[in-house]
Amino acid sequence: MGDPKFHHKKYSTPRHPWEKERIDEENKIVVKYGLKNKKEIWRSEALLSSIRSQARDLRARLRTNDVNAQKQLERMIKRLNRYKLLSENATLDDVLSLTVENILDRRLQTIVFRKNLAISVRQARQLITHGHISVAGRRVTVPGMLVEAKDEDTIAYEENSPVANELHPIRQALLAPAQRSAEMKEGQGEASEEGETDE
Repeated sequence: MGDPKFHHKKYSTPRHPWEKERIDEENKIVVKYGLKNKKEIWRSEALLSSIRSQARDLRARLRTNDVNAQKQLERMIKRLNRYKLLSENATLDDVLSLTVENILDRRLQTIVFRKNLAISVRQARQLITHGHISVAGRRVTVPGMLVEAKDEDTIAYEENSPVANELHPIRQALLAPAQRSAEMKEGQGEASEEGETDE
């Protein structure tokens, strides 16, 4: 079991370390989600493997009409729904169809980027590790934290962070594309009005 004082690996390395297709796929995921290294993929795979293992066990028990299996399945789906991985009406097949990317989509780093709090997914990681992001009013410095659905709307810049100031360069850079888009729309509108006037 090991000494509880020491950290233990929460993932398993690939059985075939030099498999080209897997390496290429992992490289794409690392870039897409701005991961530090492939260990973060393997951790998600380990979590997914655990979920699937429980689901397969429940499927076997449901076939034997196990009384507690249905209750355990409901608890599992409720837990996964809490992290927005499944809907409330999900089935056992939905649990088994989860992918690594479903897990990675719920990481704080990914959500910070998708909420437009960072210019890139890499910058999202930097903001989190430097303590510029808070969840439910508490500063969080772990990019890989899985975010519960109820906390998603509470993700924001940490109130004491310099990035919380709207004049911060990062905030201005985030506003720039939106401003350019608005200006282009205004320009197109004015051009069309002028064309109608000329007619």
